Amino acid sequence: MLMMITSLIILFISLIVMILASILSKKTHMDREKCSPFECGFDPKSSARLPFSLRFFLIAVIFLIFDVEIALLLPMVITMPLSNLLNWIFVSTTFILVLLLGLYHEWSQGALNWAK
Repeated sequence: MLMMITSLIILFISLIVMILASILSKKTHMDREKCSPFECGFDPKSSARLPFSLRFFLIAVIFLIFDVEIALLLPMVITMPLSNLLNWIFVSTTFILVLLLGLYHEWSQGALNWAK
């Protein structure tokens, strides 16, 4: 019996809170510009098929790759005292060498040049 009364009280309070939230959240002034979605500076009334900058996409992907690389390099410093020094040097040198070769490849292909 006590469980049922508690459940009803919780249900009643939650209904009151939901009703109050829906009443208070209503917009009082409906403006066409306020109701339109904001799309990163693009005009929402025009075509949705606007050309996207491929350079911006490449720079974003390169940033993500090197951001993940930093997240992988930080634990290497922590594990240095716990591991065999020769193995640690081999693994870290190989990892950094692969990253530097990738950076050189991106640089030589011109992917890091924002404006040509």
